[in-house]
Amino acid sequence: MRILLVEDDLMLAGAVTRALRQSAHTVQAARTGTEADQALATQRYDLVLLDVGLPQMDGFEVLRRLRQRRATVPVLMLTVRDSVDDLVMGLDLGADDYLTKPFELAELEARVRALIRRSNASAQPDLVHGRLRLDVAGRRLYCDGQPLDLSARELGVLELLLLREGRVVTRQQIADQLYGWEDVSTSNAVEVFIYRLRKKLESSGADIRTVRGMGYLIDRAHAP
Repeated sequence: MRILLVEDDLMLAGAVTRALRQSAHTVQAARTGTEADQALATQRYDLVLLDVGLPQMDGFEVLRRLRQRRATVPVLMLTVRDSVDDLVMGLDLGADDYLTKPFELAELEARVRALIRRSNASAQPDLVHGRLRLDVAGRRLYCDGQPLDLSARELGVLELLLLREGRVVTRQQIADQLYGWEDVSTSNAVEVFIYRLRKKLESSGADIRTVRGMGYLIDRAHAP
């Protein structure tokens, strides 16, 4: 899952990012409301963790603009404000859940899992490709029912390829999936991850093809 974390507290943002990445999520961070608004207007996310008290533009305004664009991405509000009026305002603007600071990381992760399950309830819960099945919510990959060991970033790349099955995924799209805004990638990082994926998927029959000058694609699986 691709998550946007909007939080200006660097220590809290770092702790949340590490916890979510350990759970095989791709996390990008924004520190101001303006930065978050621009990101949400131009990129796709599966979940937004949105602080209320932000520089430049508060979280309520970011949420209002997001819903005005008819975006349905789930939003979990994070705030030190615990008044009923603030809670009602956030929910009325379109927030899906609300978590008051300070909070335990375990509770945040549980809320994230619940929102992902709820979001997937109306969508396809698994991505199936031949003998492979990617449990999107559980962040596990199976081949013929047996788990395959992939890293969080490898899972993210495979998910991107499966979501665009039969279509080319550019190197830049894969790089965006692999790295948050603060990460620095080497020039051949995408190739390294594709190589690792190919090695781990050899026994499954899945084929990640290179489309020279464009990117990569995984062909549509043939019906048995």
